Amino acid sequence: MKYKSMGEKTGRWGWFFILPAVLLIFIFSFYPMVNAFILSLQSGLGNNLRFTGFRNYYRLFQDTTFLSSVANVFTYLIVQVPVMLLLALILASILNNPRLKFKGFFRTLVFLPCATALVSSAMVFRSFFAVDGIANALLLQIGLISNPVSWLTHPVWAKVIIILVITWRWTGYNTIFYLAGLQSIDHSIYEAAKIDGASPVQQFTKIILPLLRPIILLTAIMSTNGTLQLFDEVRNLTGGGPGNATITISQYIYNLSFVFNPQFGYAAAVSYMILFAVALLSFIQIKIGDRS
Repeated sequence: MKYKSMGEKTGRWGWFFILPAVLLIFIFSFYPMVNAFILSLQSGLGNNLRFTGFRNYYRLFQDTTFLSSVANVFTYLIVQVPVMLLLALILASILNNPRLKFKGFFRTLVFLPCATALVSSAMVFRSFFAVDGIANALLLQIGLISNPVSWLTHPVWAKVIIILVITWRWTGYNTIFYLAGLQSIDHSIYEAAKIDGASPVQQFTKIILPLLRPIILLTAIMSTNGTLQLFDEVRNLTGGGPGNATITISQYIYNLSFVFNPQFGYAAAVSYMILFAVALLSFIQIKIGDRS
């Protein structure tokens, strides 16, 4: 009689326990992705769907609205992500200071914007930067402007407000990652650096940054992914306007699917462009992170 080893038995039970999760991931993630790619090769609706090959992908490079959305998203990405991650590093360093009092209060305060409902925070900022809002009232009071500024209908200022809102909301989220990484660094390393005469700036550049490199890489990839899929903040603040000055790729997909005459095949092609961009930028960031 052949007996099974303990490893074979535990391996079989292990597959049994992960099988439900694998099935759910396949049904709700991989199957929709494959189906969306097939849809991106088609045009029409319902029973009138017809295979058109890569025509939807060729159309992307002639679509001025899509190109505007790509330019807007990369503007947010290039400006907002580095500023946000740098602020998160600085805040994490401050919150990690052993001499800081009321740490719990300040950590909660930094993370609180991330826990705020998107619609609520957008409404607050819309009110703050309205023509008759607090921002104009304060600037008029101190004499920096002579007439109220329509912040959210100006092509440039609307982008600035969106970048401000994204930074306000997600800086605390990244701060938590950096704070956890800083707390894992042995305090004796800082003491040795002080004895060797290292300044706070040198400690930050020579100790903190190298040891936090894996976490910085992780947050950079997550922030890039989130920015490329940016939707809620723009939808609730400007609706993509004025014109298409602030529209994002995700909002354009939403418009193609539910606002304009439905073009699900073309919308699927646009969504795959986000996937390609996320994969490419993540690959580049990982390669750069491995070299440094």
